Amino acid sequence: MKKFLLFLLPVIGAAGWRSAQAQTVFVHEPTIPVVVGRANNIIFDLRVTPTIDSLYMSGVTIEFPEKDLPYIEAVRVFYTGTTSMLGSRTASSGLAHGIAEYGGGQTVYDHPAYAMLLAQDTTVAAQRDGTVTLRFDQRLFPWTNYFYVSLAVAKDTPLTFKFEPQVKEVLFNGSAQGRITRTRRADGHRLALAVRTAGDDGVHTYRIPGLATTAEGTLLGVYDVRNHNNIDLQEDVQVGLSRSTDGGRTWEPMRRVMDLTAYGSLPRSQNGVGDPSILVDPLRGRTWVMALWNHGMGGGRGWWASHNNAMTPEEQTGQVLLVHSDDDGRTWSEPVNITAQIKDPTWHLILQGPGRGIVMQDSTLVFPIQWTDSTHMPFASVVWSRDNGRTWTIGAPAFTNTTEAQVVEIEPGVLMLNMRRNGGDSRAICVTRDMGRTWEEHATSRSALREPVCMASLIRVPAAENELGRDLLLFSNPDTTQTRAKITIKASLDGGATWLPENQLLLDEEPGWGYSCLTMIDPRTVGILYESSVAQMAFQAIPLRDIVRKER
Repeated sequence: MKKFLLFLLPVIGAAGWRSAQAQTVFVHEPTIPVVVGRANNIIFDLRVTPTIDSLYMSGVTIEFPEKDLPYIEAVRVFYTGTTSMLGSRTASSGLAHGIAEYGGGQTVYDHPAYAMLLAQDTTVAAQRDGTVTLRFDQRLFPWTNYFYVSLAVAKDTPLTFKFEPQVKEVLFNGSAQGRITRTRRADGHRLALAVRTAGDDGVHTYRIPGLATTAEGTLLGVYDVRNHNNIDLQEDVQVGLSRSTDGGRTWEPMRRVMDLTAYGSLPRSQNGVGDPSILVDPLRGRTWVMALWNHGMGGGRGWWASHNNAMTPEEQTGQVLLVHSDDDGRTWSEPVNITAQIKDPTWHLILQGPGRGIVMQDSTLVFPIQWTDSTHMPFASVVWSRDNGRTWTIGAPAFTNTTEAQVVEIEPGVLMLNMRRNGGDSRAICVTRDMGRTWEEHATSRSALREPVCMASLIRVPAAENELGRDLLLFSNPDTTQTRAKITIKASLDGGATWLPENQLLLDEEPGWGYSCLTMIDPRTVGILYESSVAQMAFQAIPLRDIVRKER
């Protein structure tokens, strides 16, 4: 084990030593992903309010199980003064701004303006003993003080691996053992890959994930490429795609699969296309992406600036476009405009999901859709095609004041639509047996799946396609009504009638933008691409059995 020399410590009397020994340190272990390839990932947040003058924190001891050791590159401890680095706790105004601006605090976790490195150990993988003691000498401010313990992991760590460390000891004034109070204990620390984050390829923001698995096992992730800021359309936005052929371990360079910036004579910012939804059709070997294109509109936000009593882009109303790929996502067609097929001229705006669409058992292509009527009231429904995408039909409104929806086929010919309910605190859920001509509200609607008003993901996994041999619905969203935090995957084994607490898994408790999309990587593993607290597009691979813990 690597040893660290102590700096000169203050001289204190016996009473002071006893007070230091009785000092309490509050240990918060957050559930946030550990990003592969990132130097610093928070695994413990320590809070200390000194009870005597001239109190120094002198060391932290972390214990790792033997299975963790080969994958640890570094363990570090940082001092962050009188503010936590976690947005859900006592973050500084600067950190809070970073979270809001960049969709997570990942850009400032180890910035020297916010965090001071005190000690590190880079020899853990070579040790037989999993006990790491980081020694330093940090005088405490006479107020609440914060530290965090950081973990860096090897790039060959399996994506489904879970680290399980513990804080064993905190020292004050050289050798006095503090009293540890654990305020929260995480269920280990799972890995994530930062598929896209602020600044990649010179892009300010990546948002709005869609994710699907092709028949060849390739993962295709789509998202907004927001070049200059994080605001919604109308802006300089294109649809980007990331492609992985190894289950999400590595991702190819980003492709821009929808880009309308060359259209007409307007600036790029008035030709934005985004909010993508992806659909893989394994029957025909074709993958579709549907997205919204806004042209003109005076640079206003498309949700409100899109005109009604209009149909064409020159009339400044939103356009629904489709592109497709027949070579496993390598190359893509030119966009086809289907607005005239599905938009009522009196509506202001029509757009897809976003997220993903489905192929029904009878080979019908289905995308979730949303629109705002002549009064700007939003509705969600579906659009579908039975001729391989040549013509499309739109369903009737499923539920009032609903927007971003996801669709699954729960029985042959029966569709379930799971919708964002604006102004509500839980998802609206409706079912149609006639392709959206009529809808009935599901028994769990507006009660079973809470939300802070956000996009969510819903997929059906047939029994033949998962190791449990059970028909499953998998759902992900921010599992709270308070803010976009606590990204959670839930499973239902009875077609959405119940969502048991035993069959859900928290992935990221910290605030972010909160959008997510699910897919099955293989019969044993769930993939999720989401707007996390650690990356704008984070990818995680989760064993299905870690989500479904009660099958009966």
